[in-house]
Amino acid sequence: MKKDIKYFGIDISHLVFDVTDSDGNYYQFKNNPSGFKKFIRLTDINSHCVMEATGYYHYQFAYFLLESGVKVSVENPLAVKRFIQMKLTKNKTDKSDSKLICEYGKQVELKLWRGNSKHQTECLQMTRLLSVYTKQSTMLKNKLHGEAVLGNPSKAVMQSLKRSLKHVQQEMKNLEDKLLVLVKQVHQDVLTRLKTIPGIGNKTSLMLVVLTDGFERFTSGSELCSYAGLTPIIRQSGSSVKGRPRISKMGNQKLRDLLFMCSFNACKYNKACRDIYERLVAKGKSKKLALIAVCNKLLKQAFAIAKSGLIYEDTYRSTLVKS
Repeated sequence: MKKDIKYFGIDISHLVFDVTDSDGNYYQFKNNPSGFKKFIRLTDINSHCVMEATGYYHYQFAYFLLESGVKVSVENPLAVKRFIQMKLTKNKTDKSDSKLICEYGKQVELKLWRGNSKHQTECLQMTRLLSVYTKQSTMLKNKLHGEAVLGNPSKAVMQSLKRSLKHVQQEMKNLEDKLLVLVKQVHQDVLTRLKTIPGIGNKTSLMLVVLTDGFERFTSGSELCSYAGLTPIIRQSGSSVKGRPRISKMGNQKLRDLLFMCSFNACKYNKACRDIYERLVAKGKSKKLALIAVCNKLLKQAFAIAKSGLIYEDTYRSTLVKS
């Protein structure tokens, strides 16, 4: 904690946000532009606002603070929750939470939140909607199959389902085309080079660029693997506790799922990935663990390609994937 910094712990809900500063003062404001302007009067150049990533409710306020030149940190809710539990508090209210978030801010090393560019925000919104449409498409296909196996399906039901499926698929196609145009405006070079990696196709390279913001926010392959939740967690204590190592899964699930689906093709066509898979399986490791190792390798290859400005070549693999 720096003595000259005034911390503001902020607990945000749909309609209001509760604030406690490092002097112990408590405030409550409406979670809208009017409330934001009232709060900003309390801040100065030495202010640092701390809040949790609470779904969508914190975004408008966090961007407002960023644009106003106020330091803001958006923290992992799990980290804040563990800190609050450590305090052994019996009461849980928005007021008490804002006070404890302020204490959290004073005691831990905070990272400044910088948000996303308008371009990245639009790309992510399209990605989220595509995810919704994909689920709807799968649901409609399953329903069509279920009705068909009845033996005497309703003609009206089948026609309705087919119309809905066609509409969803058309919307997906339109969105994918628009997303590709958007990504090419900023990341055309990276997108082209990622496609040279065996096992990574057009859609995968597109999603990799979107979910990592063109790999610009990462300084190493290991950091990127941690972001995807692919780093191992080892549970061992003394002689009695020896848990099986597992991946953390505390990261971007979409990125992790995407890589896992790619790992099957990578084992066939990507020599470096195939070597890792075969070596681990030969040692008696499970196929799932070997595929996770392939995911790590693929992600590090993608990072190296994005940062090096080179295209993928088998002869360069040992140097490209270094992190």
